[in-house]
Amino acid sequence: MSVRSAKTGGVSRHDTPTGEGGGEPEQLALIREVVRRGKQRQPRARPRTWRGAALAERDPVARVLVDKGLVHLDRYFDYAVPAAMDAEAQPGVRVRVRFGAGEREGRREGGGLINGFIVERAAESDFPGVLAPIAQVLSPEPVLTPELLRLCRAVADRYAGSLADVVQLAVPPRVGRAEKRPTPPAQPPPPSPEPGGWSRYPDGPAYLRALAEGGSPRAVWTALPGPGWPDELARAVQATLAAGRGAIAVLPDGRSALRVDAALRELVGEGHHVLLTADAGAEARYRRWLAVSRGAVRAVVGTRAAMFAPVADLGLAAIWDDADEAHCDDHAPGPHARDVLLLRAAHEHAGLLLGGHSRTVEGAQLVGTGWARELAATRETVRATAPLVKTVGDREEARDAAARSARLPTLAWETARRALESGPVLVQVPRRGYVPRLACERCRAPARCGACHGPLEATDDGALRCGWCGDQVAGTPGWRCPDCGGARLRATVVGVRRTAEELGRALPSVPVRTSGRDHVLDAVPDRPALVVSTPGAEPVPEGPGYAAALLLDGWALLSRPDLRAAEETLRRWLTAAALVRPAAEGGTVVAVADQGLRPVQALLRWDPRWLAEMELADRAELGYPPVSRMAAVTGPPEGVADLLGRAELPATAEVLGPVPMPVIPAGRPRRPGDPPPGERWERALVRVPPGSGAALAAALRTAQAARLAHRAGPPVRIRVDPRDIG
Repeated sequence: MSVRSAKTGGVSRHDTPTGEGGGEPEQLALIREVVRRGKQRQPRARPRTWRGAALAERDPVARVLVDKGLVHLDRYFDYAVPAAMDAEAQPGVRVRVRFGAGEREGRREGGGLINGFIVERAAESDFPGVLAPIAQVLSPEPVLTPELLRLCRAVADRYAGSLADVVQLAVPPRVGRAEKRPTPPAQPPPPSPEPGGWSRYPDGPAYLRALAEGGSPRAVWTALPGPGWPDELARAVQATLAAGRGAIAVLPDGRSALRVDAALRELVGEGHHVLLTADAGAEARYRRWLAVSRGAVRAVVGTRAAMFAPVADLGLAAIWDDADEAHCDDHAPGPHARDVLLLRAAHEHAGLLLGGHSRTVEGAQLVGTGWARELAATRETVRATAPLVKTVGDREEARDAAARSARLPTLAWETARRALESGPVLVQVPRRGYVPRLACERCRAPARCGACHGPLEATDDGALRCGWCGDQVAGTPGWRCPDCGGARLRATVVGVRRTAEELGRALPSVPVRTSGRDHVLDAVPDRPALVVSTPGAEPVPEGPGYAAALLLDGWALLSRPDLRAAEETLRRWLTAAALVRPAAEGGTVVAVADQGLRPVQALLRWDPRWLAEMELADRAELGYPPVSRMAAVTGPPEGVADLLGRAELPATAEVLGPVPMPVIPAGRPRRPGDPPPGERWERALVRVPPGSGAALAAALRTAQAARLAHRAGPPVRIRVDPRDIG
């Protein structure tokens, strides 16, 4: 076998078939001759297979994207197409090929079999040697279409990543049984929808008409509070289908995707769309994906992976709650669903709908530059649909005896008691667990584990446990503060379970339900109950909505050392408050936070646009994303220095740092982007002005490829437009 290799300038060792001894003399002689002459031009050789099998008469060369997510191998490799595989070895299909030089694999004989995709067929190859044949066509199904390949290439270029890595995210794993099942025929386009809830927005009906007429309108949609947004999003998808075009709606989680799926099914019936979520299982998900790829279905509703769905003639790319961190993929190269859909909207001339109860600074920038239009209701409509919002400052809470005994200020307590007479009450707590953070009562120093220095937390039975290594501490008397010697602890953060326990003791006749990461409730009945939830896990109430919502411990959200702390806090508050009944029906929201802060002011006025524009102006003044483009380079100090030294950065680039990253103790759970336990890593930020993002990504990608090709020092990680930059 032969492939182009980075080590030999386009030539690698010819492997032998499995079970045979050495290479054929003619092939080995040719390899030695090419290596001896170095970069001298060699005549093109006719591709032929191992045992002289006949080649395809037409286009006998297949260019293959191998499934190796390495930047320095991010190119196509030429293989010969045997005549027996000619009909099946078409562009887009999965194949098995031999890949890898013996020296690189540490063996004298050649590399093993690896999966790949044929991207095109050609009449001849630039490779001067003998091409190895395709070993096997795994499936004749063309899953990597030219349109999907172009999208993956654009995403890889934007994020300084490997094309193979992006294709892995875009094309689901193969399930043979799903390919054998026939796909139902495509349904005729449904009729255009009535405006429905879009009539509450001045430009809503016009937006639907533009989609139904085959246009490509782009809008940033600030949804009104209440349960109507799934139906409104479904009507936008229906309008696109009515024009004979395709649509994609990306949701942050499976629960919200199910709501839009149910709304769309009620509007257009079965057969017009599919639901793509991880909960469906590998076979069902691949079968639905194939229905889209084969053109039988033109609309997709799903979670993050649906951003790559191969919808033909895309007319609408919609995303709900684009600030949710679930939209950002942790796998390399870390694309964000919002940016992928923006690329698709621009390249495929499709409409865009960026929706949510809140608004991101990226959405504010799209509106400010005129690339998208604002789609929002009038202030009168907002006031008529939003609940009444009240606040309790930290000083008032500290002086309140009720707050000290039951964690609820008097205002929140009275609001909850009145609301429980007519329906359920939502209590949002920023942290899960029982008491996830403890401190010394005397000096307020954080309580740490003696083994790994991790944070101590209290369990339901009163014992102390390390949140990192899980070591048990024998009760409070067994712990001593290393700073002052104190033996008593206080809670600095109280979790969902402790809050539910306190409320249950205070109101023994009212049922208390919890919803969090370990157990998420989908819905709650419309009867009196206390529902204690972490942000993002709020159950949808049946009926008109929650009678009230209590937003506790606002300081825990606002004090996070994060550039997006204010934006993210308002998003979490509005998501919960949008489930509450309108003020005219008695709906009330109480936020425990200082009303002088920007996010609290935006909540009081129900004006997320104002906060997004203020945050965007601050970012512009400081030169932070999204006004600028930024890349984070993390890794061992010598690796970061080597990559930045090799990279031919744009002249306008500014390097911030590097700065040391916290050392992760052994036993602490690793999060995406964390260094290995015990290793010292650094992070440098590279910032460029608008218009230089592509040059920055290309420079970092080229430098990374050179380091990997020459094995120059420890590897480093590149993340373009990282979500968290401190």
